[in-house]
Amino acid sequence: MATFSVVVATAAPPGQGAEAGGAYLKVDGREALLRSVELFLNRDLIKQIQLVVLPDELEEARRKYGPHLGFSGVKLVAGGPKWLDQAAAAAKTLDPEATHVILHDAARPAVPFSDIDALLEVVQKHEVVAMTAPVRSTLVEVDEGGGALAYHLPRNFVQLLTPQAFSRAKFLEMAQGGREIHASQVTLLKGSPLNIRLGGPGDAGLAKVMLGMLPKPKMKPPSSPFEEAQW
Repeated sequence: MATFSVVVATAAPPGQGAEAGGAYLKVDGREALLRSVELFLNRDLIKQIQLVVLPDELEEARRKYGPHLGFSGVKLVAGGPKWLDQAAAAAKTLDPEATHVILHDAARPAVPFSDIDALLEVVQKHEVVAMTAPVRSTLVEVDEGGGALAYHLPRNFVQLLTPQAFSRAKFLEMAQGGREIHASQVTLLKGSPLNIRLGGPGDAGLAKVMLGMLPKPKMKPPSSPFEEAQW
């Protein structure tokens, strides 16, 4: 049976702008990174969750989030400054029994639980699976100075989201090699357009609205008073 290790990275994926700012924005009073970790709690197939922060932010993260994360069984790891650097840091402490790895951007707290359910299922049949959302407007290709070069129809593109899922071997190949898996090896899985990435303070209010629009997950009953008290 497949078992999963989850890596929640605070560095931004390639092409996503600021390294870690969106992960620390508060959405309705709670940091996005805590909400992102919460997405993966209380799932039978998930045996490990690691939250990766930049090395110079580790002590502050321990002070602010350590007791909360420890209570939920989440391991705090230092790595960076880049997305793949954080994947490599988490790869060193992967649960030895994990057959698959989920990599998630901590700045994306509005992920439907049904999308995660689908991802857990589909990756058991494929090596790499990435969530996507449609592009709804025509794209304009520009040069370095911002001048228009060409139009591109939206049907030829999708937005790349997280979480993404990997077989253990493919995750280690990417993390240890420091190179993204080529797109030709990735299976695309349609996800929710509500899954937005926080890039600045103005996005927090939008994320709150998106979270309010998501269907409530069907959670298993707590097995103990301690589990019931989480979050």
